[in-house]
Amino acid sequence: MVNKILLIDDEEKLRKLLAKIITLEGFEVIEAADIKSGLKKLDVFDIDVVLCDVKLPDGNGVETAKLIKERYPIVEIILLTAYGNIPDGVKAIKNGAFEYITKGDDNNRIIPLLYKACEKVALARRVRQLEKQLGARLSFDKIIGSSAAIKSAIALAQKVSVTNTTVLLTGETGTGKEVFAQAIHQASPRKERSFVAINCAAFTKDLLENELFGHKSGAFTGATKDQRGLFEEAHLGTIFLDEIGEMAIELQAKILRVLETGEFLKVGDSRPTKVDVRIIAATNRDLEAEIDAEHFRSDLFYRLSVFTIQLPPLRERVQDIRLLAQYYADIFALKSNIKPLQMTAEFVAALERNVWRGNIRELKNVIERSVILSEDGQLDVGSLPFGLNSSKANDVLSPSFSMTTVERQHIQRVLQHTNGNKAEAARLLEIGVATLYRKIEEYKI
Repeated sequence: MVNKILLIDDEEKLRKLLAKIITLEGFEVIEAADIKSGLKKLDVFDIDVVLCDVKLPDGNGVETAKLIKERYPIVEIILLTAYGNIPDGVKAIKNGAFEYITKGDDNNRIIPLLYKACEKVALARRVRQLEKQLGARLSFDKIIGSSAAIKSAIALAQKVSVTNTTVLLTGETGTGKEVFAQAIHQASPRKERSFVAINCAAFTKDLLENELFGHKSGAFTGATKDQRGLFEEAHLGTIFLDEIGEMAIELQAKILRVLETGEFLKVGDSRPTKVDVRIIAATNRDLEAEIDAEHFRSDLFYRLSVFTIQLPPLRERVQDIRLLAQYYADIFALKSNIKPLQMTAEFVAALERNVWRGNIRELKNVIERSVILSEDGQLDVGSLPFGLNSSKANDVLSPSFSMTTVERQHIQRVLQHTNGNKAEAARLLEIGVATLYRKIEEYKI
C-alpha cells in the first residue's frame, strides 16, 4: 500500500518541488495551500503523515498539530519552519508532532523522517486492528451457550454494559466471571481504554494495597521511585477486582473511598489521587454471610451490589456442555496440529452426567487431556479421567495392568503432545519439572 503524505505549504513553488521529490520516493502526495484546505483533505483521504509549514496564512502549524492529533490520533505530523526556535520546537512535540525541523538546514532529513513516521503509523494501524480483533473475541457474541440460564445472564450484562454502573459478578469458581467482565468492558463507552484485572486472593494485604494504589518514593524500604497502581493504569477504563471476598477488611475501606469520591491515597502519600474508573468485582463467596461473620464491610457490599449478575454453574446449563466441549476440542486440536476431532455419543453423555464442581475451567482441563490421549480422530470415553469414565474396560490405556506402564505411556503421550517441551508437559501433568525429569530417567523415556 502506498503511503499518503499531506503537504501543507503556502509557498507554491517550494510545495511543488517538495511534492515532486517525495513522489519520486514512492509516496503519494496530496497538496494544500493552507490549514483550512488541509483539514478538508484529511477528511477525504486516508492520510498517513502530514508535512506542514509552521507559518501559514490562516493559522499556525504548531497549534494545528494539536488539532490534527485530536481528530486523527494515528496520523503523524512533521513541522517545517524557516525560523526554528526552541520554545516552538518544545511546544510542537508536546502537541503531538513527530518532528520539528528547519527548512534548508534539515532538508536532507525530510525523506528519512517520512519513512520513520510511516513505519510508526503502520504499527499504530496494526495495533488498532489487533485491538478490534481482540474486542470481537471478547464480546458477548463469543460467550458460548444457548441455555436459558446463560442467556439471561448475558442479557443483564448487555443492559448494564452501556452504563458506568458498578457491577458485582457472583457464582462458583470457573463459571466465567472474567469473561463476562471483559465483555461488559468491550461493550461499554470505555472500550477504547484499559481493562485491568487483578485477583485479590493472590496477594497479601500490603502487596495488594501497593498493586492497587501504588506508592511514593521512600514510602518503605526499597521504594526508590514513585510507582503507579492499577487504579491509575485503569484511569478512564475498567478495573476488574476478582475474588474481592478475599480482600482484607482494612483495604476494603480504600475501595469504598474510590467508589464514593473517585480518590485514594498512595502508600506514603498525603495528597489524594483522583481517578475515573469503572469497577467490576467478582466473588465466589456469599458476601452477606461474610458480612455477618464481620469479614466484609456492609457499606462496600451495598456500593458494589448496585447491579449483581449471578453466573450459573455448568450443572444448571447441561445443554451447553456439548458446545463448550467441542469449542475447546477444536482449540486444543489446532494447538496440537491435528485434524478436528469428533466426540462420540458416549463421550458427550459422560460429560453431561458429571457434576463439574470446577465448572468451565474443569471441563476445559478435561478436554485438553482427552485431546492428548485421542486416537483414530475421535474423542471417546477411554480418554476421560477415571472418575468420568463410565466403562471400566476403557480405564486402562494398555493391555498391561501395571501402574508404572500406564504412567510411562501417559508421560510419553504428553511429551509427544508438547513436542518435547518438558516445562509445558510438567504443567499439563500437574507435577514439578524436577519430578518429570526423574520419571523420564526412571522409565528411560
